[in-house]
Amino acid sequence: MAMQTIRADIVIIGSGVGGSAVAHQLAGTGARILILERGDFLPNEPQNSDAEAVFRQARYRTREEWLDAGGARYRPGQYYYVGGHTKFYGTAMFRFRVQDFEATTIDGALSPAWPVGYQDLAPHYAEAERLYGVRGQSGLDPTEPPRAAFPHAAIPHEPTIAALAGRFGAQGLHPFPMPSAVDFGDGGACRRCGTCDAFACRFGAKGDAETRVLRPLLAHPDVRLERRAEVTRLIADERGHRIVAAEVRRDGALLRVEAPLFVLSAGAINSALILLRSACEAAPDGIANRSGVVGRHLMNHHLTGLMAMNPLARNDTKFPKTLSVNDFYDGLPGDSDARGNIQMLGNIQGPMIRTAYPAMPGFLADWLGRHSVDVLAMSEDTPDPDSRVRLLDGDRVEVDYRPGGARAHDRFVRHVKGVLRRVGFPVVLRHGFGIQAPSHQCGTVRMGDDPATSALNALCRAHDHPNLYVVDGGFFPSSAALNPALTIAAQALRVGAHLRGMRATLGHAA
Repeated sequence: MAMQTIRADIVIIGSGVGGSAVAHQLAGTGARILILERGDFLPNEPQNSDAEAVFRQARYRTREEWLDAGGARYRPGQYYYVGGHTKFYGTAMFRFRVQDFEATTIDGALSPAWPVGYQDLAPHYAEAERLYGVRGQSGLDPTEPPRAAFPHAAIPHEPTIAALAGRFGAQGLHPFPMPSAVDFGDGGACRRCGTCDAFACRFGAKGDAETRVLRPLLAHPDVRLERRAEVTRLIADERGHRIVAAEVRRDGALLRVEAPLFVLSAGAINSALILLRSACEAAPDGIANRSGVVGRHLMNHHLTGLMAMNPLARNDTKFPKTLSVNDFYDGLPGDSDARGNIQMLGNIQGPMIRTAYPAMPGFLADWLGRHSVDVLAMSEDTPDPDSRVRLLDGDRVEVDYRPGGARAHDRFVRHVKGVLRRVGFPVVLRHGFGIQAPSHQCGTVRMGDDPATSALNALCRAHDHPNLYVVDGGFFPSSAALNPALTIAAQALRVGAHLRGMRATLGHAA
């Protein structure tokens, strides 16, 4: 049987924070927009907020397996649903700082400059905050870049977190409300149910890409979403210059999707895999890979969870992610390389602890979860060309992750532990999150001004292919030390605005 062919004006691969923002900008231009999502809608069910189901049973995690550099197989923390990883993210929506777009070093490793600056993204940051309903309060963060007020007031602290903020302030620090995309307040959908970070929201209160962006778009006559449609590769013309089609696997059948313009937003790891899998005679190392950087420079942040224990006090906070500290964002006194962001984690429950430490008795894990205040220490991961994603024989995936700046992060974490002890927590436990949970994955299809050292230009267009854009965390030249979602959304809105302006010539080089 002949392969079915579907035609559109614009194909967007992936429905997460990048792809949905591009679609938002292009809806209404008259272009037929086709969004291809390998997953389906996440079912609304009691297990959404059940830690045993989400963590111990890994109910929503992909069943596919990847290999680490040693050849060990594992199920990655990838979630393939409409809305992408934002269905499970912790709602943190930070703007990068001005200095995050500039070159720096950490323990001698280069963190390169971006081909865009904060001023280029500032209006799109504001637009993304409005689109996602971000809540916060400006003027309190000492590293805050120039900005207007947040579109919504900050979510107030619950008593335990308010007390922690006060103790931080007594130490001379400057705690501030964490910018958060939650529909909270009078008439809002948030019920402070206690399961937000790393869980899906059953009530539509989380500012995820499906709820805030895609759902409204699907009522538009020119926007079409195809679910369970996994793009396996892109197909170039004979010269390898323009992308003419995407090969799609849906319900066991192969489809061919043709369009004059393609936007790849499958996530940093999977976008790189699609480009590598698209190798052909004209592009033997993969599409958009004349520079050889595709799949390289994989970053994921240094993320360490700290459980600050007070055996005499139970923590009944329902939504703890209302507090952040950036006093050490530019370094510790006498150690400028040991730096990063401090923010609250969601509620740590017993099943989460037992997922990481299976031998721990359930009663002990539950007790630890009830008596801890949970903090995330985040540092920048510097890019290493040998930190990479590879395609092996048989379409096997190897993730050889080599984080940069680990020693500096460890010094930062030791300092944060000391801060927590000084504010009243005699015991502080730590746990590191690795690439097995790649929630902050970035860097694999980096942008830059030089086609010899980057895959994309400053508008995320492939240097080698005038009708291909890659708009997800893969475009990051460096990782900064803040959650990436808002920066992906802002750049995607910027790219979408550029494409909207080029609507008259979308069938040609944009």
